[in-house]
Amino acid sequence: MSLRDLYERHHDKVQFLMIYIREAHPRDGWWLGGGLPGWFLRRSGSQAATEIEDPKTLEERRHVAGQCEDTIQLGIPTLVDELDDRVSKAYAAKPTRLYLVGLDGRVVYVGGLGPFGFKPAELGNAIERYLAELG
Repeated sequence: MSLRDLYERHHDKVQFLMIYIREAHPRDGWWLGGGLPGWFLRRSGSQAATEIEDPKTLEERRHVAGQCEDTIQLGIPTLVDELDDRVSKAYAAKPTRLYLVGLDGRVVYVGGLGPFGFKPAELGNAIERYLAELG
């Protein structure tokens, strides 16, 4: 099950938000676009951006988040973390993580760290259990 499948299945019952945090592999940081990692990315058909500089302003971060949103086209509203990365730090979100937050604000499900712990099907099961508990 993909995140898109999960969204299409549950968006009428659960509010989905994507939070864009710090760029994981900026060209001026821990870059994956060159050498063997870049070759594997290109070969895999990945849509990962490899030519992005680490945004220095909130406006730049919003611009990159918009490019990401346009590329992956999930239809999920995207919010942008502040430059102090407070959301990323509070939720230990790096590099990628799925969460389910209940109506009372409590965290109901915490997915593993991406990319290997990014499992939309597990989140789907948590959503179904949570909705069943709500009745």
